[in-house]
Amino acid sequence: MKTLKDLNLNESAYVKTVGGEGELRQHFLDMGVIPGAKVTLVKYAPMGDPMELRIHGYELTLRLNEAKQIEITDQPLHEESDAPDHLDRPYLDASNSPFDHHPGLGEDGIYHDDKNAHPLPEGTTLTFALAGNQNCGKTTLFNQLTGSNQHVGNFPGVTVDRKSGAIKGHPDTLITDLPGIYSMSPYSAEEIVSRQFILNEKPMGIINIVDATNIERNLYLTMQLIELNKPMVVALNMMDEVQGNGGSIKINKLEAMLGVPVVPISAAKNEGIDELVRHALHVAKYQETPTRYDFCDENDHGGAVHRALHAIMHLIQDHADEAQIPIRFAASKLIEGDEVVLGALNLDDQEKKTIEAIISQMEKERHLDRAAAIADMRFAFIEKCVAATVIKPKESKEHERSRKIDTILTGKYTAVPAFIIIMAIIFYLTFNLVGAYFQDLIANGIDQLTHIVAIAMKAGGVNEVLQSLVINGIFTGVGSVLSFLPLIVLLFFFLSLLEDTGYMARIAFVMDKLLRKIGLSGRSVVPMLMGFGCSVPAVMSSRTLPSERDRKMTIMLVPFMSCTAKLPIYAFFTAAFFPKRGALVMVLLYFMGIAVGILTALLSKNTFFKGEAVPFVMELPNYRLPSARNVLQLLWEKSKDFIQRAFTIIFVASIIIWFLQNFGLHLQLVKNPDDSILAYCASFIAPIFKPLGFGDWRITSALITGFMAKESVVSTLTVLFGSTAHLMSTLTTLGAASLLVFCLLYTPCVAAIASIKRELGGRWAGFIVIFQCVVAYICAFVVHTIGLLF
Repeated sequence: MKTLKDLNLNESAYVKTVGGEGELRQHFLDMGVIPGAKVTLVKYAPMGDPMELRIHGYELTLRLNEAKQIEITDQPLHEESDAPDHLDRPYLDASNSPFDHHPGLGEDGIYHDDKNAHPLPEGTTLTFALAGNQNCGKTTLFNQLTGSNQHVGNFPGVTVDRKSGAIKGHPDTLITDLPGIYSMSPYSAEEIVSRQFILNEKPMGIINIVDATNIERNLYLTMQLIELNKPMVVALNMMDEVQGNGGSIKINKLEAMLGVPVVPISAAKNEGIDELVRHALHVAKYQETPTRYDFCDENDHGGAVHRALHAIMHLIQDHADEAQIPIRFAASKLIEGDEVVLGALNLDDQEKKTIEAIISQMEKERHLDRAAAIADMRFAFIEKCVAATVIKPKESKEHERSRKIDTILTGKYTAVPAFIIIMAIIFYLTFNLVGAYFQDLIANGIDQLTHIVAIAMKAGGVNEVLQSLVINGIFTGVGSVLSFLPLIVLLFFFLSLLEDTGYMARIAFVMDKLLRKIGLSGRSVVPMLMGFGCSVPAVMSSRTLPSERDRKMTIMLVPFMSCTAKLPIYAFFTAAFFPKRGALVMVLLYFMGIAVGILTALLSKNTFFKGEAVPFVMELPNYRLPSARNVLQLLWEKSKDFIQRAFTIIFVASIIIWFLQNFGLHLQLVKNPDDSILAYCASFIAPIFKPLGFGDWRITSALITGFMAKESVVSTLTVLFGSTAHLMSTLTTLGAASLLVFCLLYTPCVAAIASIKRELGGRWAGFIVIFQCVVAYICAFVVHTIGLLF
């Protein structure tokens, strides 16, 4: 038996059978790995595993272990379709094939007869779901549609990021950006969220964004969305790239075949957006559902799938109506074996037996199992659709460019060095060259402003206590943290570039085998890299991992990836104690966090998290330059978030610390901070840290405030010590090194713990707090002890 694992480089074959079971097998089928599909082995990852395949015109990665479950043959199982494959098909001249004229509203197009349509009442808020595959330009389109009218929250009950906003110029609308998904099957948490949102929240319309350069892959989700029988518009994105490559798409023909309006757009260039909005508002206002949702051909293979679907639809009609699940969608999911839909329909035993008999008969006639038969039906329609409507050149410029870049960034001998070099450049630019310049600029500006305010308050005869509160409390605390804004913004900027260009997916591909040695999948590298920016979105992004085991393990390791909120601490101490070795200390701290995380993972995979890592099945998108608007909007959001925290959490913390430092137990003003409330409370805890080299109550107080926000450590130390010189006279260089290690590894901030609590529950959140503190104490003790020996 020959399997995918036996393919040679650049060799092609045809899928014969798809092994495996459950959600993983369904995911294979949804990604296009179906009997009869042509696959070509493109390359192996630098470490020999996973492998990259070309199927349905796009690149798919999977491990050799999963490849062994897919049997292949050298002979096609049926006649090859006329559907174009942009890497195998001879070049087609599209110079005489311009875009068809696209009918507007009221013209003869896909719309129903408006004479009999009744619009929704005036003032009704039109709600939309924006759905599409990952890497199809969904974020860019959402930003174009909403502009600054966005608000961010979470989907009910989960921490998957939920962005919503009104369409520009239409305040009576609300569009929700759903997570990027490949199908409506419950493989990952994000797919469940998207499906539940559409079924339960009942948006009045769906805007389905489709990557026109990879239409074969994207239309699979489109077909499932059409089965939901809701008003829908297809936004055919990246049409500028299609045209630039000499290709063409017959829009009217595609509309007729899909039964929904199709609007060609370029989200990045803001082309076609107005027309898309008009069509979306129209179908939602008049509640115009797709004109067809039956894509099975009753003449194909004896029409077994067609007959099975319609028989089940007749049988479950009343149950589907009662459960408010679209009938065609419910029937398809029952055949696929979707337990969620089966439970929602509340069928009796006799009905279940009848459905099972119908499906068994279909499998016998079709010579395919149930899930494969449904996937094959969808891809068969997609092939016909593409053959009738799409003209492509031999290879797109974007794909050719990506292939050339990948020879270096995913090459056998160059991938890992390239990754190290890229990360080193990012850290150098952030912490030394660009970031340091702007940090000094802001710090000097804050110092001058503090000096001016101090002189003004003194000249105005303001009470000395109030002067102390404003200058030593607020300005010193908040100001010392604000100076680190450039470092945080720069790091987020570079991480967003890695993600938006498509390189983050390559990092996962390259690092999968290495991460598997510590019990994780390569897909875990994305949350862990995001952890270098902020632990909160990193914890949220773990929802993309389909395995609960991998989610828990990844979340536990995220706090070891040093977040940007700790940068003020590192910068503060390196400037004071290691002025000539700042970059080296920074790099050592980051690598130490990674090393401790790896050690924790190695210990955990044989204790708390026994079992195998989640299978590695993912798409490698083409490299693309990120939208400047998207990047700027992200930077603005992160900057705003940081500034808000500086003037809320850190502002309050600074005032509280100042009060506790300046008042005694009887609420009298004290001259000596050693007599203060803070000194009294922290002095009970301080002895615990003496073996680590920083047993001063003021440092202990700073660590406590760091639990609220890591940036507060610096502001608290500045308020309590008054000057860096005073701190240096109290703390030795070895003590500073030990303290840096402790700050690197001890409990994440309240916001991160809250995210972990929502993800995994209170027990896990509590365990992670205690675990991180214990690990931090042990590592700081080891560093201090080794330092004493030398």
